[in-house]
Amino acid sequence: MAVPKHGSKEVDSKTKRKAEETSEETMMTKNLVAQVGRKGGEFELVEREMPAPGAGEIRIKVLACGVCHSDAATKEGMFPFITFPRVPGHEVAGIVDEVGPGVTQWKKGDRVGAGWHGGHCFVCESCRRGDFVTCSNEQINGVTRDGGYAQYMIARHEAVARMPEALDAAEAGPLLCAGITTFNALRNSGAGPGDLVAVQGIGGLGHLGIQFGAKFGYRVVGIGRGPENEVLAKKLGAAKYIDSANTDAAQELQKLGGARVILATAPSAKAMSGLVSGLKPGGELLTIGVSGEPLEVSLAPLIMGKRRVQGWPSGTAMDSEDTLRFAEMTGVRAMIEKYPLAKANEAYARMMSGKAEFRVVLTM
Repeated sequence: MAVPKHGSKEVDSKTKRKAEETSEETMMTKNLVAQVGRKGGEFELVEREMPAPGAGEIRIKVLACGVCHSDAATKEGMFPFITFPRVPGHEVAGIVDEVGPGVTQWKKGDRVGAGWHGGHCFVCESCRRGDFVTCSNEQINGVTRDGGYAQYMIARHEAVARMPEALDAAEAGPLLCAGITTFNALRNSGAGPGDLVAVQGIGGLGHLGIQFGAKFGYRVVGIGRGPENEVLAKKLGAAKYIDSANTDAAQELQKLGGARVILATAPSAKAMSGLVSGLKPGGELLTIGVSGEPLEVSLAPLIMGKRRVQGWPSGTAMDSEDTLRFAEMTGVRAMIEKYPLAKANEAYARMMSGKAEFRVVLTM
């Protein structure tokens, strides 16, 4: 059997994993978290008691956690069921630190990720049909339970994905939300290799959507505002770029034969609405960008062209696992900016400014 040379990818990945697994000689008794103490409050660095995993739970030593725009829902208390104080974070990459009673599929030292979907009840109608992501009693990491803006977090065993050894934790974090959402939406869209697929928005979601679309074999068209996005869109894998600020994007798509799928990632219902006429007959506007405005679509083009509009949530732990594995295999990576946990307020402000390129990640 050949012995890998020192410095090879195999040796490097094992060295990285060993370094991640190495913990302090004296077991920590406190857990540093960045919590929101009240609705609309700032992040506070607080030392809490080390959490112990209960039945069906694991404790994760967090290595990195992405800062997602959806974290604003926690910080601003947008959901009526949020209680404070709360630790946000649902783009978590780390290693298993301890397993609770009844957990058999995970062991200490496993590299794992945890996303938006924080667990399901197994007994509601959706769960009984195997549609866990629409569970009536779905738990949400960083929303209904404390998330990854912390050195350690507790996760449900069914809501954890295996993370490839060679995938860097900081790069993996955003794949647990922005990555899985674009990957899962596209692979379930019905588009096939060679189909024209447009990605609206060259941002946190869109820059991953273009990469996944290109790796799936689609003829990808990037749609953004301004000519400055063209070079990046094509570098990410787009075959063509449409500047929606200076042209009618729907008309340009029709000149190309019409889009089989338009993945709408930018949070603008008005911009999404204007793209429907760019679909080919039977095409689909797939919305994953959240806007507070209503989507307004003319019925005639939908009916006459058998077009449709669909939303798509993120996915389950197995969907996350598929995303991570595919990204590692094909080289899809998030463009990230890293901040230490102590600078959670600064990291959040950077994300909310819309100027980050393109995902902000907290590292522990």
